[in-house]
Amino acid sequence: MCGNNMSFPLLTEAVTVSGMEKETAAVIFLHGLGDTGHGWADSLTGIRLPHVKFICPNAPKIPVTLNMKMTMPAWFDLMGLSPDSPEDESGIKKAAENIKAIIDHEAKNGIPPNRIMLGGFSQGGALSLYTALTCQHQLAGVVALSCWLPLHSSFPSESSSKKNLPILQCHGEADVMIPKQFGNMTADKLQSIVNPQMITFKTYPGLAHCSCPQEMAAVKEFIEKHLPRI
Repeated sequence: MCGNNMSFPLLTEAVTVSGMEKETAAVIFLHGLGDTGHGWADSLTGIRLPHVKFICPNAPKIPVTLNMKMTMPAWFDLMGLSPDSPEDESGIKKAAENIKAIIDHEAKNGIPPNRIMLGGFSQGGALSLYTALTCQHQLAGVVALSCWLPLHSSFPSESSSKKNLPILQCHGEADVMIPKQFGNMTADKLQSIVNPQMITFKTYPGLAHCSCPQEMAAVKEFIEKHLPRI
C-alpha cells in the first residue's frame, strides 16, 4: 500500500490515497480521537493532487482517561481538554516517534523529508504539530485543524531549528470540544517558536468541531504551495 518492507503497524494498516502520477511528495494525515484513517480518506481524496500521496494511519486502541477509561483509537491518552490539564508526556513522545518512523520509511522509499507534510484533526493535529516541531528533519509543513500544541511548556527549547516551518492552523469559531480560545493560545505560542510569517491561522464562523469545504480548500492551497509538482 505504501511501498516495500512495511514493518510498522501504523503503515501496514494505514489508508492510502495514491497520486495519479509519479508520487514525489507525501502528506501524513492523522485522525482525531475515536476515528480511523478511513474517516479522512474521502475528504482528502476530494483535494488530492496528482503527485502527492496521502497516508492516513490508524491510531492504536488504548484506554482514554477522559472517556472513563474506555478503549478507543487514540494517539495518546487524554486526561482533560483544558490548557492546564495533565498530559500523557510519555505517550505523546512515543506517538511522535512512531510518526517519525513513517517519515523515515517514506524517505528510504524515495520521498525526502522536505517533500513530506504532516497534518491532522483534533488529537491528530496536536500530534502533527508536536512531531513536526521535534523532528530532526525539516518537513514541508504542517496542517493543524481544530487542535492544540501538546507539551507546550517544553517549547521553544525543543524546536530551536524549526523557525521556517510552514504551518496552516484552522479552527471553527463554534467549536465547543476544543474552543477557539485554545486555537488562539496555540497560535500565540507558535509565534514564539516559528517565524510568524510562516504561520497562517484561519477561523470559520459557525463551524463546530469538524471540517468544512472552505477549510479543505485552504488545505489544498497550502499543500499546492509547499509541495509543488517537480
